[in-house]
Amino acid sequence: NVVDTRLCTVIANEHGARVSTIEHLMAALRGLGIDNALIEIDGGEVPILDGSSIAFVKAIEEAGIEPQSAPRRAIKILKEVIYQDGARKVSLSPSAIPTYKGRIDYDNPSIGSQEYVLSLVNGNFKHDLADCRTFCLKSDVDMMQANGLALGGSLDNAVVVDDNGIMNEDGLRCHNEFIRHKLLDAIGDLALAGGLILGQYEGVR
Repeated sequence: NVVDTRLCTVIANEHGARVSTIEHLMAALRGLGIDNALIEIDGGEVPILDGSSIAFVKAIEEAGIEPQSAPRRAIKILKEVIYQDGARKVSLSPSAIPTYKGRIDYDNPSIGSQEYVLSLVNGNFKHDLADCRTFCLKSDVDMMQANGLALGGSLDNAVVVDDNGIMNEDGLRCHNEFIRHKLLDAIGDLALAGGLILGQYEGVR
């Protein structure tokens, strides 16, 4: 059901229903091990909230998680699959533990090069990734809003970086919040595969 991946993930169906920016909510579901949920929404974009998954995580925990008797579906990666485009690369490879590994390289010195690895075990999504916010360059904000995205965007729901540094008054929540958020996005997007991925994801740039 994915119909667009420019700047955010958009799903749609044959009836014309279309919802964008689903990745932070999907990451919360996967991070908490939720396989079966009914989500009702009355708008075209999932609320961005603070730009992370933490509010979704807290709401799910508050509502409660119900174990079910149905077997959990998992997708086991049996051999490495790589897609490469110049210096950009993404791969899935065999691993007994769901692992997410990433590296980013930005010319902007406030972001720079960052790497991070997370094995998705013992509820560590909540502590290690859930509160890491989406980020953008100031130069990208106008383009996103011209495309109908991030219309409620502000320093309250994203980390914004300009030529002088981080514009948010409170700064970052952790020194490598940028790469951690990229892995949060990857977890949310890969949750659309329809099952827990038993393998290692690696994204470079």
